Amino acid sequence: MIKFKRNRLSLLISLSPSLVLAGVALPGMAQSVDGSAAEAVEEIVVMASPIRDSQKAAIDAKRDADNNVDVISADTIGRFPDQNLADSLGRVPGLAIERDQGQARYINFRGAPFRYTSLAIDGLSIPGAENGRVPRFDSFPSVITSRIDANKAIMPNMPGEAVSGYINISTFDPFAQSGWAVSTDVGLGNQQLGDGDIEKLALRTSWSGDNFGFSLFTSENRREQTTDNREYGIERDGNGELLVNELDFRSYKVTREDRAHGGRFEFRGDGALERVFVSTLYNEFQDFEERNQFVFDFAGGADAVGAPQVSGEVGENQFALVGRALEYGLYENSTFTNTLGADFALGEWLLESRINFTETENIMYLPMPRSEGGFVMASFDVSDLHDPAVSDLVDFATQTPVGINDIQYSARGRLGMQIGSEMSIDATKFKLDAERDLMLFGQDATVKTGVEMDSREADGYGMVLAMGEFPAEINIADYATDKAWDSNFSNGITGATYYDNKALRKAWADVAGGLNLTPNDSQAIRLEEDVTAGYVMVTTHYDWGNLVLGARAENTDYLSEGPTGNFEDSFTHVLPSAHLNVDLAEDVKLRMSVSTGVSRPTYSEWRGDDMVDFIQSTVTAGNPELDAEESLGADLALEWYAGDASLLSAGLFTRNIDNVIYAQSDYIPGDAYLPEVGADGWVYTQYINGSNGKMRGAEFNAIAQAADFLPALDGFGISANLTLLDSEFETRDGSRHSLPGTSDSIFNASVFYEMEGFSIRLNHQYRDDWLSTTENVGMTDYWAEQQRVDLSVSYDLPTPVLGADVTLYANANNLTDEQDVRYTGDESMPNQVENFGRRYLAGFRVNF
Repeated sequence: MIKFKRNRLSLLISLSPSLVLAGVALPGMAQSVDGSAAEAVEEIVVMASPIRDSQKAAIDAKRDADNNVDVISADTIGRFPDQNLADSLGRVPGLAIERDQGQARYINFRGAPFRYTSLAIDGLSIPGAENGRVPRFDSFPSVITSRIDANKAIMPNMPGEAVSGYINISTFDPFAQSGWAVSTDVGLGNQQLGDGDIEKLALRTSWSGDNFGFSLFTSENRREQTTDNREYGIERDGNGELLVNELDFRSYKVTREDRAHGGRFEFRGDGALERVFVSTLYNEFQDFEERNQFVFDFAGGADAVGAPQVSGEVGENQFALVGRALEYGLYENSTFTNTLGADFALGEWLLESRINFTETENIMYLPMPRSEGGFVMASFDVSDLHDPAVSDLVDFATQTPVGINDIQYSARGRLGMQIGSEMSIDATKFKLDAERDLMLFGQDATVKTGVEMDSREADGYGMVLAMGEFPAEINIADYATDKAWDSNFSNGITGATYYDNKALRKAWADVAGGLNLTPNDSQAIRLEEDVTAGYVMVTTHYDWGNLVLGARAENTDYLSEGPTGNFEDSFTHVLPSAHLNVDLAEDVKLRMSVSTGVSRPTYSEWRGDDMVDFIQSTVTAGNPELDAEESLGADLALEWYAGDASLLSAGLFTRNIDNVIYAQSDYIPGDAYLPEVGADGWVYTQYINGSNGKMRGAEFNAIAQAADFLPALDGFGISANLTLLDSEFETRDGSRHSLPGTSDSIFNASVFYEMEGFSIRLNHQYRDDWLSTTENVGMTDYWAEQQRVDLSVSYDLPTPVLGADVTLYANANNLTDEQDVRYTGDESMPNQVENFGRRYLAGFRVNF
């Protein structure tokens, strides 16, 4: 066996790969004042059978936990075929993934909107990279992570805005191993569609002595992929026949990169001063995107010549207006967080103090040459709505066949369009927590209390679109290549080839003297927010379990600046909670909890003015008078410890949410809004409060080692969970809709075998349909059901290599080559179908 010496402040980071969705805390550990697990014993022993032993340790810890929380260890993350932390969290009961171009990005925690989840680094909540509230998980690689805690029952020492859940990412502890430690992970792979390269590199080193330790880490990941996309404008006529108004063909050549750098320097004292540390973390995600797009507007073509529009799935020799868009752009988000901390004893009290400075940035910039006014006759076939085809192009003017790259566009249709948004947030946080043990009414108890001051300044602008004439001296046709589109579709556009978008953008910038996007005053977002919080909670221990009672108070002051004036407000929320944990029998535990929360508007929603797009004739109205959403919830769970390393559990939860924020869109005539502009009309979208929001669900979780039931099958195991969800809210007009992100069912399953260093896991993830956004007219846009099958295989070499433990691994994602589909109303009316292919990665891990 291997022994690691620890002190009471150490964090256990060496759980084995078998900790799959099971743990809540760690063996022999108590909850620290920030909700993370702090060790209460002097020595941790890791036996030679890591799966069984660590799974047993996690289950034992779950039995002693004060709240309902799932934990994923670094080893678990590293040994699953996960691309980022969103993939890893998607294996937790009740958590579902939302993807962008096939890659996990967001988390729907118990079917809730993204902003109902609070994200923290080492117990300190940070602004969401999107709009100050929405966490992004595609920029967090596993190298920074020792553990992820997904808290479901929210306690008073956690942020009030964690309405559905609180996710805490714990970074690596330099005292986890005495002396020097070095770990590296190198991988190479392939994205099947487009034959893109995948590169993975991670390096971490640490050293610790009796009183001083440090850790440093770096990570670089790069993925090239092709995303083949079809979008639709279709409807049904009065007879139920299909009308194909528009077919939109897109192929994206994408390079996605993420990187993380940072470390921690720490001193641990032997007296009243227990710990002083400084830590830093920078992580960044960049998405370099090339778009090749052709749009066939059959409804517009028929209208242009006064011809009737054909109905049905197949149309021959139909009039079509054609548009083309070519783009080389960038999506980027980053987080830079720095913390100074000190832990010390003051009499009977243990105090933890933290000062944190965090900067987040979220940028989108898409310069796009557009060509409009092409006119052809073409045939379409949408008998398979997930695989449309356009063929037999004929130039309308010459009545001769024409290739897709030879279509002639209107001279007035040469447009240079730029789309962008930007948001930067500077946050300063001070946090002081204190705890002590005492006797309360003759019972052992622990009291915890703390204060927190969080000050944030947001600056940027919402979605901006600027359009002008594209330089006449640039011939776009010169940038067409002979490389055919990479596609998994059987159909498409006959003869479609890629353009050299990078060279086209450079030529445009050279002629224009540089490209830049300048928002007007109405599009700017300038907001200041100060949240002052305090809490107190008491945990009382009994022979039959424990009771946690407490409350948190949060005061919010904010200022929203706009070109026509400023708006400021102040409000306070008191958020009580109670958690009861009862040992019904030696192997059966009952948990009951009641909690409250508050979700503040995003910074775009709280902005102080209307954002006017004169080109598209749209208005998006900020609303600084929005009320924060308020929640009251309850959780009930029953856990049966069915074996030494097996667990069966079932739970129910509910949340009532008032003041649900949603976006309502209406069409208003031009003389009712900015009549001096002379627009015919405007699509006016405003953020307003709804009511009567509800989330409810049931969770079932099974973790089993075959050795607990059939010793002859030692090494086999399963982990499976099912979540059933339901949600709704009421708009001002009385209509009801589900909350965005709520699937009726979420299912995760993993079957694994591991013995003598060999490990193989087959994983399946499934979620059914969910409302994709509330920012559309009628709120009828949905994601169709999604599933993924992934495989991971690894082998630990039996003997060290140059003194290092070496693991070889191979991962495969999306084995069944799934595609992602969106639809309007029901699945017979798709509005987007996306393909991206399978993903393969092989590499090695080395640990000194």
